[in-house]
Amino acid sequence: MTQALFRAASSLALAAATPALAQEVAGHDADIVVTAQGDNQTQVLRRGQVGVLGTQDAADVPFAIRSYNAALILNQQPQTLGQVLENDPSVRTTYGFGNAAEQFVIRGFTLFGDDIGLDGLYGITPRQLVSPELYEQVQVLNGASAFLNGAAPGGSGIGGSVNLIPKRAGDRDLMRATANYTESGHVGGAFDASHRFGDGSWGVRINGAYRAGDVAVDDEFRRNAVLGGAIDYRGSNLRLSLDLAYQRVTVRRLRPKVTIATATIPRVPDADANYAQAFTYTTLRDLFGTARAEYDVAPNATLYAAFGARDGAEEGLYSGLTVTDAATGAATGTALYVPRTDNNEAANAGIRVTLASGGITHRVNIGASHVWQVNRNAYDFRYGPGFAGFATNLYATPQVALPASTLVGGNLADPFPISRTRLGSAFASDTLGAFGDRVLLTAGLRLQSIAVRGYAASDGRQNSRYAEDAVTPVVGLVVKPVDGLSLYANRIEGLSQGPTAPTDATVINPGEIFAPFRSTQYEVGGKLAIGRFNASLAAYTITLPSAYAVADPGGSGLLRYGVYGEQRNRGIELGLDGEIARGLRLIAGASLTDADLREQATVALDGNTAVGVPDYLANANLEWDLPFARGLTLTGRVVRTGRQQVNAANTLEIPAWTRFDLGGRYVAVVADRPLTLRVNVDNVANRRYWASAYDSFAQALLQGAPRTVKASVSMDF
Repeated sequence: MTQALFRAASSLALAAATPALAQEVAGHDADIVVTAQGDNQTQVLRRGQVGVLGTQDAADVPFAIRSYNAALILNQQPQTLGQVLENDPSVRTTYGFGNAAEQFVIRGFTLFGDDIGLDGLYGITPRQLVSPELYEQVQVLNGASAFLNGAAPGGSGIGGSVNLIPKRAGDRDLMRATANYTESGHVGGAFDASHRFGDGSWGVRINGAYRAGDVAVDDEFRRNAVLGGAIDYRGSNLRLSLDLAYQRVTVRRLRPKVTIATATIPRVPDADANYAQAFTYTTLRDLFGTARAEYDVAPNATLYAAFGARDGAEEGLYSGLTVTDAATGAATGTALYVPRTDNNEAANAGIRVTLASGGITHRVNIGASHVWQVNRNAYDFRYGPGFAGFATNLYATPQVALPASTLVGGNLADPFPISRTRLGSAFASDTLGAFGDRVLLTAGLRLQSIAVRGYAASDGRQNSRYAEDAVTPVVGLVVKPVDGLSLYANRIEGLSQGPTAPTDATVINPGEIFAPFRSTQYEVGGKLAIGRFNASLAAYTITLPSAYAVADPGGSGLLRYGVYGEQRNRGIELGLDGEIARGLRLIAGASLTDADLREQATVALDGNTAVGVPDYLANANLEWDLPFARGLTLTGRVVRTGRQQVNAANTLEIPAWTRFDLGGRYVAVVADRPLTLRVNVDNVANRRYWASAYDSFAQALLQGAPRTVKASVSMDF
């Protein structure tokens, strides 16, 4: 690692100090450097796609929304979507149980990778790992969004949503080539090209990336190949776009999460330790795309429609370990082989009309959406005799042979459908504006239907059916008393599939289907814009029901399954971003979260803190364009995460942790073209820490990444 850091730092220093590499920075060259530095500024955009309301400025909507731009992705060199979202003070990243599937915790509730939006459509984004190179913006909407986006197919997104905007041709032509390196041997390159034709109405953009090799975790190998293309048309009344993409990801020896079966938390292994088995791997392949059209049927009315599809295939040999002795690290390991395919489609269409009368404006939006998903998978549990697993150790991990099959479900060679999901909705809203749109009141309703058919893993026969609907309203108010200040409040709901009472001889109502779970959010906040600096403050409360079985009130002696409990999350969020002085930019914020379990099946759990929800988060990312060294920018970031509960009884917790990142980039002029060199060092202190305790199935911990050196060089032609 030391040699890698030395080489990367030397490259940056050489570029800054050697006049033979670049022409003297003066006159025309100085203009090139200034332009390139401006294009490379990492930014948070206070606007984004607010679901069916379309793309809006944050100041005009009663919700907390922000977008991270492509320059941030280029400069920080993230390899996954989770590494982009590390910049957000209300989001933390964890993994699924045993596999390489990123999940995100927003306002204390999980957002599955399956429920990441692509240009406003669900189910089209690759579901486990997303390579960020293909996207112009990563948009984060804090809070429930059942009206704005519809119910998420995976049932998550109660605390917030993420939407990705593909890259399309801009107003200026682009031709960029990038070479990059990540320790300890992960190398690759990328290209990005765009052009507008004729009068600029037609645009084409093509970009791709390939990188492969070991990363900073010992013997963890990753390979990513992505290719994206976009064609768009901008006419006077008609706008069209077509986005197509291919992504293939391979991960071998992913460092797994650690399940805790002890009364104490084990000490954290070395920062770069890998306790994975050599037989583990994940292979993901996705072909996906969207088509979108907008037509202005009148100066004040626009018809819109979008369609997207995704064909995904994945397979993996996943492995986990459960620590049984916290002192020695003794553990048992398991293995599971899962082949899976997904065929998803999504569509929405509607009309937006702007009206004005008597000093009151109306923005009316009426439309419908639909999502179709088919999941095919099978499984091969390789736990060994009696599901006992194999002996392993957290601190001195032996490599073992792959255990024999213990239980096989489905056709491993050609999996049949396990679930078919259909989500349909119709929506209508009106945003009334008064006093020159200084007061904006939004009200809307969405009728949502959820239909899911489940099939037995053994023979593919249908064994369950869920079909329910619900109406989710929204009310939001924005008041702008002075220029640059926006105060807002909202009441909005989240929606997810309701439970079905289990088939059990002790349950009096087996098979009873319950209405979709509707979480309720109340939020108030404010947004302030002063020049190029923005600040926001929000306070919210979200209540999500939960289901369990209780003694039958009718005295039958059996149990009755129903919706009795809830989780209530309350919090405060602060966000800061922009230029605080000439050449000095800040992305920062903090959030406090109180996540309480209420009316639980076990009375002793009432009032306890929900598992895996940090009590506070804080981030600060700083960029400084050195005035005495033209072309040189220094960067630094601190990420702070509060303590987290590991079990519902709150007898186990992981402590707060802090991570520091440093970096720099330098713009030189070579052959009259800008050349940008970047070096980033994440987790400079190489601190070892448990990063997350959030998991849907077990008491499981995710270890934070070790010190990682990343370097790249980009040339614009």
